Amino acid sequence: MSRRVRLPLGAVLLVVNAVQWVVNEAIAAAAWTTPTYNYATHYISDLGVPDCTQFQGRAICSPLNWVMNTSFILEGILFATGVVLLSRLVPGRARRVIRVLALAHGVGMVLVGLFHGSPEGPRLGLLIHVGAAGVGILCANVIAILAGTLRSLGLPPAYRVFSVAVGAAGLISVVLVGVSTSTAGAFERGGVYSWLLWSAVTGTLLLVRNLRRPAVVENVPA
Repeated sequence: MSRRVRLPLGAVLLVVNAVQWVVNEAIAAAAWTTPTYNYATHYISDLGVPDCTQFQGRAICSPLNWVMNTSFILEGILFATGVVLLSRLVPGRARRVIRVLALAHGVGMVLVGLFHGSPEGPRLGLLIHVGAAGVGILCANVIAILAGTLRSLGLPPAYRVFSVAVGAAGLISVVLVGVSTSTAGAFERGGVYSWLLWSAVTGTLLLVRNLRRPAVVENVPA
């Protein structure tokens, strides 16, 4: 695949990835009416639980759990593929690090979609879900931070500041998840929406850059 194809394709996948997550999450949340889904107190993973149950003080009942689980799997595939395609813009060892992080994130999110976070299922499945989610969140936010340290993307300084800040904010949000049950869902979303925002912004900026300079071929070694 030529570099002219890889760059716009990778950028498009990042944008599509962010959009599909937000849309599918909203659809799954809207279908949850008993009780009403709460973005501040409920975890995102609650939307993928196929059982109606009580867990850690939360009432869980997601009629469209398959929609959210499908979105988890799609996110892992789209994000990992998009980042790997765009990693051609990154020279040397940093490229390999970013690829490993992207693939680890992808595998983690696919596992999140395959193993739901329900207390009614096998304990091993719940442990895999939690561990895979942790890997996915960590890797994506670290990728955002690393992207902000790279000049080879050809994006303006303001983007680099944004990239580091949004990745750092995502990691801080995850640390604060356990502060209160009334804000756990909100802080968890801070750790997830950080990389979704990064995906949308990075993909959009790279697409605009590519449209403005269609004849430029990056001189980064293959």
